[in-house]
Amino acid sequence: MSLSTPTTGELLAPITELLAMGGPVMGVLLAISVLGLGTALYTLVISLLQAPRLNRRIRDGVDQWCDGEDDAARRSLSGQRNPLAGLLAFVMHRRSQGETESSLRDEVARRAQRLLLPFESPLKILEVIAALAPLIGLLGTVMGMMTAFDAMANAQGQADPAELSGGIYEALSTTATGLAIAIPFAAIAAWMEFRMRRMQQHINDLLVRIFRREVPGNQPREAVTATGAQQHSDDHRQENTQRHAMA
Repeated sequence: MSLSTPTTGELLAPITELLAMGGPVMGVLLAISVLGLGTALYTLVISLLQAPRLNRRIRDGVDQWCDGEDDAARRSLSGQRNPLAGLLAFVMHRRSQGETESSLRDEVARRAQRLLLPFESPLKILEVIAALAPLIGLLGTVMGMMTAFDAMANAQGQADPAELSGGIYEALSTTATGLAIAIPFAAIAAWMEFRMRRMQQHINDLLVRIFRREVPGNQPREAVTATGAQQHSDDHRQENTQRHAMA
């Protein structure tokens, strides 16, 4: 028993039937479905390669930092391809050098936003496809219904009911196709948005824990200035006392 390999025409037959059924509107729906599928695959790839992930080593590193074990915290974060580890290591390094939260806030916010930047454009594309596909399908249905009723009007009441129902069926097929495209992409977009919000919350929580820890030698400049002034005043008062005693 031999198995015949399907030809290109046989593989493209379903697509050809859809195009014949829905016309140009069906072609637009198929095009945006291909775009959405490519965007979803691209998002899957970058989520595996570039997505910030909260793993055990990052939790251990932040715990060690909060306990004052700076070197152990840096070792826990080093050697990871996780971009979140790089952000936290950067903040720890700058904090250990004496920089305050106010001086680091803008730079840290920019770097944290850059972690989620690769996912914003694919999310927006999927949301637009999920919103437009039903509308485009509805447009195809309206156009098909107009064509069917126009044919009935031209027949002057002698139109075949089977022919009319077939035209309406073909017109409704675009709405069904639009909904079939929109539903999975809407679900994927909602899942992506949930993941992004949860990761943003994890990043904020970790940064707050790092900034809350008081770093030795990170005394505010105003406090240092006030301490120096007080010491100078005490020295001056002691010197005056010695002079009066000698007199």
